[in-house]
Amino acid sequence: MTDGDDETDLPAETLDSRLDEAAEVLDAAETEADLDAVEEQVDAIAEDIDAVPDEDDEDDEDPAAELADRLDSLREDLAAARGPYASDVTDAVEDATATLADTRWTETGEGEAAAAVETFVADVTETLDTDLSGDDAAALDAAAAAVADAGLNPDDDAETIAALLEATDALEAGLDDAEEWDDLETHEKLRAQGYYDVLGHYKDFPPEWAALKEWEQRGNVEMVLLALDSFQSEFMERHCLEALTRMNDEAAFDAMHQRAGKRDKPGIKAIGKMGAEDAVETLLEYVDADSDPGLQKVTFKALGEIGSDEATGPLANKLAAENEQIRPYAARALGLIGDTRAIDPLADALADADTDETRAAAAWALRQIGTERALAAAADYADDRAYLVQHEASQAADALSVEPTA
Repeated sequence: MTDGDDETDLPAETLDSRLDEAAEVLDAAETEADLDAVEEQVDAIAEDIDAVPDEDDEDDEDPAAELADRLDSLREDLAAARGPYASDVTDAVEDATATLADTRWTETGEGEAAAAVETFVADVTETLDTDLSGDDAAALDAAAAAVADAGLNPDDDAETIAALLEATDALEAGLDDAEEWDDLETHEKLRAQGYYDVLGHYKDFPPEWAALKEWEQRGNVEMVLLALDSFQSEFMERHCLEALTRMNDEAAFDAMHQRAGKRDKPGIKAIGKMGAEDAVETLLEYVDADSDPGLQKVTFKALGEIGSDEATGPLANKLAAENEQIRPYAARALGLIGDTRAIDPLADALADADTDETRAAAAWALRQIGTERALAAAADYADDRAYLVQHEASQAADALSVEPTA
């Protein structure tokens, strides 16, 4: 606001005229100093526009809002008139350096990216009359340093800066056009990584599955995992996971553990086959997943195959689970673990469970634990009403008579 004026001394027409005047001065500006003067003028106008009162009547046009819009447009024009600056060049080079380092290039793309960098460095060398060479990130760093050290003035060296910016545009375009790994189709990526090399003249269909079977036969976990990560079809995912489960190789643990952490049942199954004790903590989280019996069943089996006694208590609690379908799985898992602490809960399940399937599974588990007390608890049911229980009791009795254990 001008000294001595109050709000009523600032009609919109006056401010509008001042904006017109500032726009004319901006059009005539030739140097950064000229633009600085325009900016001061614009800032003063902005203060006075802030002092214009808003219209109370909603039907009337708001002069303050219209003036503010004009002011914003003028500021945009002022920003566009500034520069270019040497810092614009170095910023662009930094972006290109990051792209060069962070992008996974194909073999072809590496050569194309290097050529774009080499051309840019040559352009900087010619423009600044300096001595630079190279086609990698270090060459870009050297070029950026040369631009920064040149002390280019946005007024006096405008043409030089413009030439450098033209070179950075070409560099960016060259890197954009260079072939990246993500530009390839799945089969091209796999072919580049040797996935199909095992096929030779093998004509089985589909070739993806044929190669998978060959890699499984050769015991190459890395290639099976590569296929699992690459193919999006349910068919290939299922066969990859089945292959990894059959291979039972610790090299696949990280990938399967990651899947297990997402409640992936095939991943949990593979973890169990691996006997991966490092996954027990993850699997124990699913023991009480009562809303997903399928997840519980595969988890119980995996815990049993791993054999960690950390699972004994949680699994024993599931012998009396509300869902009778999961009780046999808990019993068999306890038998695989072989922890003698499970003898009493298994004996109780054998005596009191509602279904013969659970009782037979409990008898089987006692026989797997194999101590004299466990075998005796199962052998007592040789005359049971259920054939499956009789069978397990008979085998337990035979084991007691042949080789009693402590």
